[in-house]
Amino acid sequence: MTAEKRYFLDVRRSATGLAWEHRLSERQEMVALAIAQNHGTGDLIARVLAGRGISAEDAPRFLDPTIRDLLPDPATLTDMGRAAARIAEAVRGRERVAIFGDYDVDGAASSALLKRFLTHYDIEAEIYIPDRIFEGYGPNPEAMRDLAARGATLIVTVDCGTNSAPSIAAANEAGADVVVLDHHQVGGPLPPAVAIANPNREDDLSGQGHLCAAGVVFLALVETVRALRNITPDRAPPDLLGWLDLVALATVCDVVPLTGVNRAFVVKGLLAIRRQQNPGLGALVRVSRIGEPVNAFHLAFLIGPRINAGGRIGDAALGSRLLATDDPVEADRIAETLDRLNQERQAMEQAMLEAARAEVDVEIAGGGGPAILVTGNERWHPGIVGLLASRLKDHARRPVFAIAFNASGVGTGSGRSVTGFDLGRLVRDALAEGLIVKGGGHAMAAGITVERSRLGDLRAFFEARAAAEVSRLRDGETLPIDAALSAEGATPDLLDLLEKAGPYGSGHPQPIFVLPRHRVADVREVGTGHLRVDLKSEVGGATLRAMAFRSVGTVLGDFLMANRGRTVHVAGSISANYWNGARSVQFRIVDAAPA
Repeated sequence: MTAEKRYFLDVRRSATGLAWEHRLSERQEMVALAIAQNHGTGDLIARVLAGRGISAEDAPRFLDPTIRDLLPDPATLTDMGRAAARIAEAVRGRERVAIFGDYDVDGAASSALLKRFLTHYDIEAEIYIPDRIFEGYGPNPEAMRDLAARGATLIVTVDCGTNSAPSIAAANEAGADVVVLDHHQVGGPLPPAVAIANPNREDDLSGQGHLCAAGVVFLALVETVRALRNITPDRAPPDLLGWLDLVALATVCDVVPLTGVNRAFVVKGLLAIRRQQNPGLGALVRVSRIGEPVNAFHLAFLIGPRINAGGRIGDAALGSRLLATDDPVEADRIAETLDRLNQERQAMEQAMLEAARAEVDVEIAGGGGPAILVTGNERWHPGIVGLLASRLKDHARRPVFAIAFNASGVGTGSGRSVTGFDLGRLVRDALAEGLIVKGGGHAMAAGITVERSRLGDLRAFFEARAAAEVSRLRDGETLPIDAALSAEGATPDLLDLLEKAGPYGSGHPQPIFVLPRHRVADVREVGTGHLRVDLKSEVGGATLRAMAFRSVGTVLGDFLMANRGRTVHVAGSISANYWNGARSVQFRIVDAAPA
């Protein structure tokens, strides 16, 4: 029996068309009370913990996660023992090792982790990152044969390889062993590798499928250190905990759930990042102009995009080289290059987004339009279509595919989904029907290659398969609210407590609070499409500075502008704002409703 919805402030349709719902069930309300009474956390923090499934017994350990308590035994992963043994054998035999990584942040961080480990043992290791446009994702036979021809007797694939049986067979034929360290879903026969350590293998019972690739690599290094104890007894092992900065970066940017050991990786990794032990990360912090302690937001929205910019429109290997180097001069040079590429990427994305949004707005006018939006253009850059699909998905609140077509009429597309709709399964079905040339992915993101001549058939297939389910998800979409808050209560002390309950992200969502009956004292456009809003409490008269990012021209932005001087309910999150060395609280508006 489905529980009846509990509407927050009885808001059933907000400015953005959402119902506001209590995040906590009645049972979780009792858990929150127990947490507050037993551990002295305060009511708001107790509600945040209970609303994310934390029990009263687990609250203290959750607020102070440690690697010692949460790190799983690497040996519980299928094939991890064989993977570590083969890497240890390469160290003992002074073999030449090649690292084949993906071109995103997780691939770059994973490659740099393994490179740093092998360098510690004086092993010559080469990192190979494929070109996103010309080679695509994962190992290809030509590259694997070339690495073997250059002397690699062991190739370790990181963040890829699970579904690359022909390429790994090619490496074997060329004389190289292959170890796969990956986390992607299995989409076919396992390749002929020495070991495939992947917690998402169907025969893996470790329960660690939430790890990103860098997390899997970290476990592999822990197990390899064990294997090397008897092989290199005179060589002290590296400080693996000092490399948690790379694991934290990958964990946040790959949007894996921030629960269990992943949360410990990020909490401890952020401490390492703030010490700036990695010259490459330090250089990225500087070019990103982060003038405050680095947090998960900075990793996701400032540092990660700069690393990804190399893979999208520049040299795909720049990110891994930056994260692996100990040369501060080289680090500064690469970071400045990535910063420039990121600016170019932003300009391309903005131009693409303006054209795509105009097209999409016509399709969804009046609340209609297809269940899955498919938009394409021959002038778009294929390295940016994933970002475009993500922006359009947030704008239209439905799954979106954005496709860049070449002169031959073949398109490279990327899709982003909404919670509850498995886009990867839909793409696999389209491939089986012969509607696309190739495709794959997971529930929330997928990639396709499609001929322009089949676009109409593909759209019809998507509509037939997805209309009912997407409509149901959209009709039931709500904004979960953690608690009510006032401008007076949004203090730095509350911010400190909320940060202790973080970091927030996938699987551990940012707390959403409502400011009930606050007057829109002022609203003005700032920057590129943002609104700065002053919200004044009706009760105590305090004023809270707020931001509604990318809201100009949206239904939320129009609502705020139209309600200048009026009293409304406002929903959002609080964060720290640093200005001239001073720290203050800022409210980030995500929704609003008439009071």
